[in-house]
Amino acid sequence: MSEHTEQTVPQEPADSGDERPEARLDRAVRAAEQALIEFEIAVETFRVEVENFSRLHHQKLGPMYSRLDELDALIAEAKAARTGDPEDLRRARDARSLVMPMPGVDELFHDWMGSDGISDDAAAMLTDRTVRPPERVRPSEEVRRLYRELVRKAHPDLAQDEAERARRDAFISRVNAAYARGEETLLRELAEEWAAGPAPESARPSESDELYARLEWLARRKELLAAVARELEESAIGSMLRMAPDDPDRLLEEIAEQLLAQVSERETELAGLTAGQ
Repeated sequence: MSEHTEQTVPQEPADSGDERPEARLDRAVRAAEQALIEFEIAVETFRVEVENFSRLHHQKLGPMYSRLDELDALIAEAKAARTGDPEDLRRARDARSLVMPMPGVDELFHDWMGSDGISDDAAAMLTDRTVRPPERVRPSEEVRRLYRELVRKAHPDLAQDEAERARRDAFISRVNAAYARGEETLLRELAEEWAAGPAPESARPSESDELYARLEWLARRKELLAAVARELEESAIGSMLRMAPDDPDRLLEEIAEQLLAQVSERETELAGLTAGQ
């Protein structure tokens, strides 16, 4: 092989000076649409994660928080009974006011009643049987992949007329519901349904004013999504979830361990205050 192999000179791109302004604007609109869709996917994914983590947080840790509130009230009341001090009595009243009242029977079981009476979970509450734990509702990686692919293909923002937008809106609402429940099989069925349906509209707008209006709408939509994302991130559950995005279950376990330690400390304190009574 020759040491002086001829080098291929890269071809300069053709001069686009005569390109119609509408063509460049159209490319900008397409890029903005794709960027918005990716952002919306990220926001919806985080919203589902926050919602599911909030549900698990309440189911697993709610009773511990309630127990801590009750112990705080009992401790304050025990101190007030010992001292009779008006300030201690006020603290006891304040602590008791924070304790959530026990729900009535109807309220406790209103979601567990079926046509055949009390459900298995409700019946288990009244017997020695263990209530089955809440189902894991965090979407799997495969569910997330299917969801992203469907949204990228069928997002309403890709429609150029109201009829197609309405069709996509209805379809994506079903996709979002399946994703929130982590239903992989249903998402696969929806993917097949979309593939068999009418092809998405591909007509490009031809007028500059339509393209500019489209860019303005996309910008406003992104601002709205950014506000939703900030609200999710700044929420108590969102902040907790961001502490351990890869293993939120372990975070719940760590919080549970901390709460159990606090419960033990308060029970010891209460036992010392009530000893000999």
